[in-house]
Amino acid sequence: MTGWTLPQPMKRALELAEASAAAGEVPVGAVITRDGEVVAEAHNTPRETCDPTAHAEILAIRRAAESLGQERLTDCELWVTLEPCAMCAGAIVHARLGKVYYGASDPKGGAVEHGARVFEQEQCLHRPEVYSGIGEARAAQMLREFFMVRR
Repeated sequence: MTGWTLPQPMKRALELAEASAAAGEVPVGAVITRDGEVVAEAHNTPRETCDPTAHAEILAIRRAAESLGQERLTDCELWVTLEPCAMCAGAIVHARLGKVYYGASDPKGGAVEHGARVFEQEQCLHRPEVYSGIGEARAAQMLREFFMVRR
């Protein structure tokens, strides 16, 4: 598409992913918006916080729920640089997020279009609209660079 620019929430999620990598964390950033306004944002911090659940999506969901004073985020959108894992997909379901936009696919750990395919399960309580490949090239590049140094 000529003239297409990356949506601002995904630009911000990519900036957060860069901050995550700079801190020695897997480069994943997440932003939650409502009516086009940022409600919450986060990047991965499992190593920093010694918390295996401190994924960008989980932290952003927690912050959005606290900021809005509600556990249901049905009118919100999640923008994340990497396909959510099973834990994060489960949190997305329970938060009832309306839409999920993500950058890079994750054939090893993803659970949206790979692995468990959480939103496709009969038992899934809520199915958000999902859009993939937004900012994919930059998100995938950051992940490749991060893991290249560590392997």
